[in-house]
Amino acid sequence: MDTPPPKTEPTEPTDADIAAFKEQLGRPPRGLRSIAHRCPCGNPDVVETAPRLEDGTPFPTLYYLTCPRAASAIGTLEGSGLMKEMQDRLATDPELAAAYRAAHEDYIARRDAIEVLQGFPSAGGMPDRVKCLHVLVGHSLAAGPGVNPFGDEAIALLPEWWSKGPCVSPCSGEEGCA
Repeated sequence: MDTPPPKTEPTEPTDADIAAFKEQLGRPPRGLRSIAHRCPCGNPDVVETAPRLEDGTPFPTLYYLTCPRAASAIGTLEGSGLMKEMQDRLATDPELAAAYRAAHEDYIARRDAIEVLQGFPSAGGMPDRVKCLHVLVGHSLAAGPGVNPFGDEAIALLPEWWSKGPCVSPCSGEEGCA
């Protein structure tokens, strides 16, 4: 990727954002708190979810990647063996392992600021494993560069998923969408 998408500030979800989410994932949002990162096309691409869903079910994935184009590109990276390479580097690079542990602590602190889920892991395998690049990329996009080393590395390898325009256009003529 030439330039990673810029960090955006979290925003309250609008009707248009909720419609885009529904179109992106094929279902209504659950536990939606905010739009944690906005794609350069304008649609949400990462949402922040509540640590506990409306029915009380724990949901430890704080940052949820919603853009199907980004998710597909990340799936391609996962299929390439990248996660195994990252995992192997954790065992041999103490600085990288420390940075990944700090990413884990950042993730937990952000989630605990909303609600403590005692005994629940962070996400994506942190701090000892690399098991879901979708989560690590979501964390990097939401928190900004320099927080999650593997999320940042994966973003650098992704194509510009927004370059062909929005992944969804759910608001053509819908009330509440501008």
